Amino acid sequence: MQTTHYFAEIIKELSRAIDLLADDEAEKLADGILQAKKIFVAGAGRSGFMAKSFAMRMMHMGLDSYVIGETITPNFEKGDILIIGSGSGETKSLVSMAEKAKSLGGTVAAVTIFPESTIGKLADFTIKLPGSPKDQADSVHKTIQPMGSLFEQTLLLFYDAVILRFMEKKGLDSNTMFGRHANLE
Repeated sequence: MQTTHYFAEIIKELSRAIDLLADDEAEKLADGILQAKKIFVAGAGRSGFMAKSFAMRMMHMGLDSYVIGETITPNFEKGDILIIGSGSGETKSLVSMAEKAKSLGGTVAAVTIFPESTIGKLADFTIKLPGSPKDQADSVHKTIQPMGSLFEQTLLLFYDAVILRFMEKKGLDSNTMFGRHANLE
C-alpha cells in the first residue's frame, strides 16, 4: 500500500474520535487550568511527549506549567493541578504521582481510554479519549496503527483543542502567544 493510503486511514480514525469526546469533560479541564495556581503535566512514553507539547503551549499563554520529571519543575502544592495522560490509566509511576498529588491537596485530571482505571478513580475528573490498548486486545476502537498511536494522536489533538478553548476564554491570540516563544534557538 502507498503511504498516502495509510495517511488517509489515520485521518479517518482521528475523525471518528471527534464523535466520542464529551464537551463537558473538556470544559472541566479548561476550567481546572483556569483555577489552578500551577499546572503540572505527566505521561509516560509517547503520551509524555504529548504532555510536554501541552505544557509548552500553556507556557506560551503565560501560565505556570511544568512537566513532571524536568529539573526545573517546582514543588506541587494545594491549589495546583496535575494532568495525567495515560492510555491504560495503570502506569505505576503515574499512579504514584496521582496518589502524591492527592495527598498534597491538589487536583488530579486523568485523560485516558479507561476512566475506571486506577488513575481514573484517583482523579477528581476524567476525560475519556478513544484509543486502543497497546496490545489492542478487546478494543472497541479498531485501528490500523501500532500499539497506542491512536490514543497518543488523539491526546495531542485534544490538548490543542483545550488550548484553543482556553485562548477563547482568556481573549488570547497567536500573536500574544508568539511573544513568549523561545527566542534563543
